[in-house]
Amino acid sequence: MTGRLAPIAVLLRLAATLALASTIAACSVTAGPTFPPVGSTRQPAGAATDAAKAQLAAVLGVEGIQIQDAIAPYRPPEGAIFAAAPRTVVQAILPDDPGHGFIVLYPFATPQLALAAAQDQAAYVSSGPGRVQFVPGTSFEIRTLGNVAIFFAWSPDTAPDPREASIPLALSQLGSEVSIPQ
Repeated sequence: MTGRLAPIAVLLRLAATLALASTIAACSVTAGPTFPPVGSTRQPAGAATDAAKAQLAAVLGVEGIQIQDAIAPYRPPEGAIFAAAPRTVVQAILPDDPGHGFIVLYPFATPQLALAAAQDQAAYVSSGPGRVQFVPGTSFEIRTLGNVAIFFAWSPDTAPDPREASIPLALSQLGSEVSIPQ
């Protein structure tokens, strides 16, 4: 009887090995590049986002700062509504700090939805779970411009490029401010 079970055991081991190999192969095939993060920078912008981006470029231009589409992946810590929304990431060109200056534009169907999402983000960044996602002393600029919510976070204490301080000043010229709860 043991003579008949040996070939079955070999077949079972072979089947298990093949199943494991195919699972590993399937996992490696479905895992693709992670740049850009889903929904971050390469989404078609849409008219509202394009208009907001043009206005953003204009107000930053007054401060002598240019913007570009972000070439590095960037996704800030986000509240639930921002996390589920499409986003366009632009970056202020800061020669002394090329790793910062990211500004995120979130388009929504209506100005009311943009405001609700911006208020949710403001509540998130002031909450315990949100606050620990940022460097202590981080400042936030959250605004709405029509149906686009705008988010910028920066740390005045650690910003190596002094021009970064001009970004919130320029953003204050756009749309409506959403205050951060204390």
